[in-house]
Amino acid sequence: MMTGCGEGEILAAGGPARHLPVLRDEILSALAPRTHEVFLDATFGYGGYSRAILSIPETRVLGIDRDPTAITGGQRLVAEADGRLTLVQGRFSALEDLARANALSRFDGIVFDIGVSSMQLDEAERGFSFRQDGPLDMRMGREGPTAADIVNTAEADHLADILYTFGEERASRRIARAIVAERARAPFTTTLQLAAVIERAAPGKPGAIHPATRSFQALRIAVNDELGELVRALAAAERMLGEGGRLVVVSFHSLEDRIAKQFLAARSGHGEARSRLLPGEPQRALPSFVVPGKQPVVPGEAEMRLNSRARSAKLRFAIRTAAPAQAADPALLHLAELPPQKAKHVTHTKRKGGR
Repeated sequence: MMTGCGEGEILAAGGPARHLPVLRDEILSALAPRTHEVFLDATFGYGGYSRAILSIPETRVLGIDRDPTAITGGQRLVAEADGRLTLVQGRFSALEDLARANALSRFDGIVFDIGVSSMQLDEAERGFSFRQDGPLDMRMGREGPTAADIVNTAEADHLADILYTFGEERASRRIARAIVAERARAPFTTTLQLAAVIERAAPGKPGAIHPATRSFQALRIAVNDELGELVRALAAAERMLGEGGRLVVVSFHSLEDRIAKQFLAARSGHGEARSRLLPGEPQRALPSFVVPGKQPVVPGEAEMRLNSRARSAKLRFAIRTAAPAQAADPALLHLAELPPQKAKHVTHTKRKGGR
């Protein structure tokens, strides 16, 4: 829903090239599609996973994508699928409503490929990449506030929190101060304008990722509420999978993977989603998922040589039990949120590297 040591390593601009589906064989193994089963491709993109599922006779797929460009681009596959593929535009957190609007109440498998696709990354006008000049936008669905709105209006402390929490940027305070000083002279309107200010504020070291990588990741996540969307979507997937249904999540940076890992740990009875903000003993419930084998699954050397954007990919999967879906987990939701005001000031004063 992202080459070299720049955007690719921690994927400031999202997930892998959609025309080279990362971990395709491993995903198909985890989904184990069978004839007459129904699947949800929650991040359709270029349709690589949907096409693989549809290669199994008599399968059906509902594809969701927040980006209208992906839905338009997928119409050829819709025609080829001869009624077995339906595409709808929307957020995957709304998958229940989107499914029911298409007369679907249960799925045999659901796959999430989290992050921004290469179709978004490679289009300069979308504003996701610091390697191409374009408007400072970053909206996946082309609605709501843009990245420019955030960097031009957010107070320095709030901006630093975004960069640190969602980008794990250790120089977040220094970068935030530089942004605020620069916008007093002229508002930010383009990606290269912002990237240049970040690079001056926190120059990179030889061989390291581009200095703007983590900040662009953070702004993209904030603009699209990506982590909150993922938390809500995983809970919705739990409710929509039938017994024996397979859930597959491919993530491309540590924040997403942490949410998927803790969600499955809590739902399988092997752990609980924990938050530094919500101490206390969690409630126990019957496991709603079984997590097989050693995880996460990562790409092999051959795939990483073929597609450098696969380097950070991690796959986690689980099988739905007959137990009822569990209630929303406040601790898991807090993993997707900024820390409260008091916590952020304590954290900032203790961090090194410009915090």
